Amino acid sequence: MPASTTFRRAFAVIAALPLLTLAACGYGSDAKKNDTAKVAAGAKKIDGLDSVKIGYFGNLTHGTALVANQKGFFQKQLGATEAEYATFNAGPSEIEALNSGSIDIGWIGPSPAINGYAKSDGKSLKIIGGSASGGVKLVVNPDKIKSLKDVEGKRIATPQLGNTQDVAFLNWAAEQGWKVDAQSGKGDVTVVRTDNKITPDAFKSGSIDGAWVPEPTASKLVAEGGKVLLDESTLWPDKKFVITNIIVRQAFLKEHPKAVEAVLKASVEANKWINANPDEAKAAANKQLEADSGKALPAAVLDPAWKSIQFIDDPLASTLRTEADHAVKAGLLKKPDLKGIYDLTLLNKVLKAQGASPVDAAGLGSS
Repeated sequence: MPASTTFRRAFAVIAALPLLTLAACGYGSDAKKNDTAKVAAGAKKIDGLDSVKIGYFGNLTHGTALVANQKGFFQKQLGATEAEYATFNAGPSEIEALNSGSIDIGWIGPSPAINGYAKSDGKSLKIIGGSASGGVKLVVNPDKIKSLKDVEGKRIATPQLGNTQDVAFLNWAAEQGWKVDAQSGKGDVTVVRTDNKITPDAFKSGSIDGAWVPEPTASKLVAEGGKVLLDESTLWPDKKFVITNIIVRQAFLKEHPKAVEAVLKASVEANKWINANPDEAKAAANKQLEADSGKALPAAVLDPAWKSIQFIDDPLASTLRTEADHAVKAGLLKKPDLKGIYDLTLLNKVLKAQGASPVDAAGLGSS
């Protein structure tokens, strides 16, 4: 495979999907090998595979994958089977890549995972592990919004119609007693769907009054004079909710369980290292972001963003069910049958080997 390949832009038109496309920001991806990770002498291929193709976003909420790539955890566990990577800007393109076999395993948010599973009638993917919780905030212009009640009547950005943060904001607004048409974004609060890449400019220009966004966009807004009005984690039991999961093609899971287990070992190892070495991990994630995008985050953005994310192996399955219910309540998603979306068998095997407690699928596991 060439050192750099561009995946095809997802061809599906969002508005035409029978279920709402639940995504992140823009489309696009870039595939590459990590030339810095070395294969140990005498290492063997896993399942006879030449490579395992791993996808993730260039977001700090995908820090597990960023660190595992940068520090060579993936390559260490895969032996002589080469770890290849593809970075994405949005859920639809990653799901499309997974369905086409362009990637085998991916780090992704809960909403595109739900949509991908439901749209394929439960045949395309499985969630095989968790990765991160938190890292989502409502940041506002403090001159215009001084309290939560002041959000009424204002223009608030979310990354995309029906994406994870859009659903969360619409649900929160409804709980305040405000009415908003989910499709148009018009109502007691105006929801402005804005790509995370341009949200800071929109905030600076005054075309939006605030934004419900993931990291590092939230901290970029703070650096521009914004104020954190609400951290979404405060709305959830134990302040935990899934922001990033690990998914796999079902065919790949069936045909190459040893390779999947190796990637999960690397993920668990990376999370353990991240939590034991937060400063080094933050630097490693930023270095990989720079390698992937050509631009590192400044400390004023990186430091507060990193602190707001918890890196965990538990997929927090009960919160995924709740997030799906919120999307249904908002009228953005037909009620999906999520039974079987999880297969945590290999993750629990890895956790058991390390003396850690098993994680639960909240009744949504494979039978």
